[in-house]
Amino acid sequence: MTLSVKGECNKLLSETHLNKLERIVHEYQFEHAWDYLQKCIRQGIRLSKKEIDTYNEICLSRIGGDPDLPATVEWPVNAEGTPMTFLAQLRLNELAPHDLSALLPAKGMLYFFVGVDEPAYGIEHKVIYLPEDKLQEAKRYRSPEVTALEGEFTGYRVSARSTMESPNYGYVDYEIIEDDEHDYELYEELCFELNDKNSSDLGMLFGYPSTQHGDCEYEAALQLLTGQKYNYFRESALEKITDHFKGDSDRAKQEVQDTLLLLALDSDQDVGFCWWDAGELQFYIRKEDLLAGNFSNTYCSLYSS
Repeated sequence: MTLSVKGECNKLLSETHLNKLERIVHEYQFEHAWDYLQKCIRQGIRLSKKEIDTYNEICLSRIGGDPDLPATVEWPVNAEGTPMTFLAQLRLNELAPHDLSALLPAKGMLYFFVGVDEPAYGIEHKVIYLPEDKLQEAKRYRSPEVTALEGEFTGYRVSARSTMESPNYGYVDYEIIEDDEHDYELYEELCFELNDKNSSDLGMLFGYPSTQHGDCEYEAALQLLTGQKYNYFRESALEKITDHFKGDSDRAKQEVQDTLLLLALDSDQDVGFCWWDAGELQFYIRKEDLLAGNFSNTYCSLYSS
């Protein structure tokens, strides 16, 4: 059976991706949700553990351990002056082949640091971007003995791959995907195969964040644009964002849509990350800032079941 693409296709899906989506939808007999799935797929970049980093090579993508930094870069600290904990460095030329919509800078490095992960919203953090020429001066920069998070974190080399991320349990429209013959568990199996998920996956960019309520972008957009805390009511958040744009409700809605998951980091026993009850740490950025290479305005929160 050949599925017809009705309406406006997801522009991030290449012909190869569309063919894969069609094959898996047919395999799992989810033809009833074809239009919905091809419209709601988000570009994803999955990060998977390769091996423990020996630091014999510098300026490669790494999660945990120590960063590679020029001596001129100061280690970020939290409000109390305690050094933040290093989480990850992502070499952008390693990610570029998998960044289908060219959102990230093509070269350079992104670094992620975090303060104490309490409360679960508005977490102190720092995202640093260094252009390619600055990396020539970089070398292993050992973490301070005491950082915001207690514990030792083992550095792992990571590899990247492009994925198709379908709506998860917080975002999916259950009325569309479920019927008498299809339940969420079967849909979840379809999702796992669609993005080739495996036990080595440690992080992700640009997909759907883990959540129960599907409102993470409202929380992040409200904070990034207005500095106000989210009260867990989407309508209220949207009203405040609309007020920020002097009553332009269309722009407010677009801003929420353009609030992107810059990085999600899973809890991982090998690295030593454990976000509350084995949850996920999430970094968000406005699309406008991302395309401008401005990483000074980001939001960090945590999801744990």
